[in-house]
Amino acid sequence: MMEAADKEEGDVDLHIAPPNGCINELLDVGQDDNIEGQMEEFLGPQAEYNEEEEERKYYRRKRLGVIKNVLAASFGAMIVYSVYMGLLQMQLILHYDMTYREVKYSNLGLEDIDRKMLMGINVTPIIGLLYTPILIRFLGTKWMMFLASGIYALFVSTNYWERYYTLVPSAVAIGVAIVPLWASLGNYITRMAQQYYEYVNYREEHVQEQKKLPKGVCHRYIIIFQSVFNIIFHLSFVFAEFPMVFVLNHYLHENKHILWNVKTCGATVTGVIPGFNTTVLTKLPRSMLLIKVESVLMGFAFLSMIIFLVLCGAAYRPTEEIDLRSIGWGNIFQLPFKHLRDYRLRLLCPFFIYSGFEVLFAVTGFSLSYGVCILGLKKLWLLVLVYGLSSSIFSSLSLCLLRLPRWVCLVGGAVVHGVLLVVLLVLSVNQNEAHERPEYLWPLLVISVLWGVGTALNKTGVSTLLGMLYAEEKERLDFVFTIYHWWQAIAIFIVYLWSNLPMRAKLSILLATLLLACYCYWVMERRLAKKVAYRMPRIPRPRHKVKGYRYLEEDNSDESDSERSEEEEVGEDEDEEHVVEEMGAEDWEEGGQAAGVQGADSPGTRRRGAEGHRRRREDACVKEGEREECEGE
Repeated sequence: MMEAADKEEGDVDLHIAPPNGCINELLDVGQDDNIEGQMEEFLGPQAEYNEEEEERKYYRRKRLGVIKNVLAASFGAMIVYSVYMGLLQMQLILHYDMTYREVKYSNLGLEDIDRKMLMGINVTPIIGLLYTPILIRFLGTKWMMFLASGIYALFVSTNYWERYYTLVPSAVAIGVAIVPLWASLGNYITRMAQQYYEYVNYREEHVQEQKKLPKGVCHRYIIIFQSVFNIIFHLSFVFAEFPMVFVLNHYLHENKHILWNVKTCGATVTGVIPGFNTTVLTKLPRSMLLIKVESVLMGFAFLSMIIFLVLCGAAYRPTEEIDLRSIGWGNIFQLPFKHLRDYRLRLLCPFFIYSGFEVLFAVTGFSLSYGVCILGLKKLWLLVLVYGLSSSIFSSLSLCLLRLPRWVCLVGGAVVHGVLLVVLLVLSVNQNEAHERPEYLWPLLVISVLWGVGTALNKTGVSTLLGMLYAEEKERLDFVFTIYHWWQAIAIFIVYLWSNLPMRAKLSILLATLLLACYCYWVMERRLAKKVAYRMPRIPRPRHKVKGYRYLEEDNSDESDSERSEEEEVGEDEDEEHVVEEMGAEDWEEGGQAAGVQGADSPGTRRRGAEGHRRRREDACVKEGEREECEGE
């Protein structure tokens, strides 16, 4: 029995599984070959991967992103100014009514508050040249637009509690933000045009190496983007009239009451509307209705902030932002003044001033002293709405610059406005006993449409011209647009001061400024045709010394601390010399200027940078190997 049991145990042992080691040995047979084949298949070139196609798709997404940025900035600016102008118009009309002031706020003094509020909005931008470039360089273009839209939202919120300590500080804040907001918008749209060119021509050598763009290559995109921006933005005059149309018009008196003491209108008027009745409301709007209107406007103000924050991309790459800030705050403060040495900017200053004159005259002087004085307050919304629609539609005329010379826009707008100014100088209406003048409705609407045509040509023409003159100087755009909108702020301040002048004096100042602007522009174009050199201050090189993969700088490990400090001192001396140096246009074009940014954003550039980095490491290894051989000998 023992033998039988041993025999059975032996049979069972034959069916027991072999040890794990045997199984592993069996599984390892041929496994090394399979792993090597899989690794080669994984790391090797993929048959389905097309590098050129992927790069093309990448830059296509980039171009769509640029278009999204332009549309977002345009709609954001349009919403901001729709809310601001609509609320300001409704607020000034309500505060003008004596009954509203006495019943709602008793002895609060709203009329005096309005005067100080307008002073804060119009006077504060005069000092905008001092701080605008610093704010833009410190915060960045996108964040400056976001912050400015937040200040406009703050102004809307203060109208929930109308007091001196809420309305006046918020108005001063708006005055501080006007020049930075518009300088940032002009800079942003022009930068988008430059980026779009780079993404379209990403295979070009000067684009891949981040060099200065050739002259005139991105003018086409500047014209298109500036036209799109102005088409969308000028709709703000249309939407700003919605509170007037849907709310305030139902509470206004008829013309017979409002214009009872008005004797003359038009060119013979002194001030705004002499004899205008101090009570314009039939009954006071309910407080809850006004709160609802302000809440809707507040919602749109927040919407504009969200658009700037979420939908607008950065205007510059992170490394470019660092370089822009690293030239020193003193240099950033001085460069706007130094750029005024450029005769192109000096000769365009009269056009900058006229650009501020004509828009404010359209919505205050013409609309009130001609429109309201003749047609009544209930027709104010119609005149402003027609003006805004005309400006928006005819901003598309600037696309003609794709085929025509660049002077067509500015000269065309100047001709239209010059004819209208002469017509307004002779247009005068005596009211006498007749306060209903329907026969003047269509002539005034035609004048509004034509003035909108001139505004469209003027605004798009000036912005496009600046973009074309400085298209290749992307580090100068914030200074250039700051100067432009600062002179506009000066013009707005002058319009604020001349409110009590006779209408013919105002029209004469407008006409004289327009003629001077046309003459100076002709002189500028003539000098450029003769290739007269213009003075442009050099932008100092960044003072920081950055190391790392992004900049791909070679690090000299044998450099001593004393040598390093000497080189840094020499570099600082050179930077100070560059700040003082100036050069003409021809020398600038011949010498060229690198963009100062080494880190590109495309797959091709990153790949080339990685290859160069690897090649330098291999060269270093070879040198170390040679050094060891020499030491061994």
